[in-house]
Amino acid sequence: MSLAETVSKIDTLSEEERECIELCNEAVEICEWCADACLGDEEMEECARLCRDVTDLASLHARFIARNSRYSEQIAEACADACEACAEECSNHDADHCQACAEILPECAESCRSMASA
Repeated sequence: MSLAETVSKIDTLSEEERECIELCNEAVEICEWCADACLGDEEMEECARLCRDVTDLASLHARFIARNSRYSEQIAEACADACEACAEECSNHDADHCQACAEILPECAESCRSMASA
């Protein structure tokens, strides 16, 4: 079963919440790839750190949304901040994995910001 199919079975979620979970999980995947590719390169340490922050916050936020946590809004704000910082850092690098992060993370940040203000 795909993530989208699993998320669609949680009938208490709004469409906005489902979309945010999917975007957070996409951010986790792309940032794991990017962080792994950046490891060992001193010039890419900040990129790897920010990617790891996104993976932790985005996966936490997706779980908090799914269980309707009262702390979801605070995590959404932190996740959006991390996505924006990571996208900015990644945009400074030519590597494919960095460019993929810079392209994908703004959408996740926007969705999380929307959830934070809900």
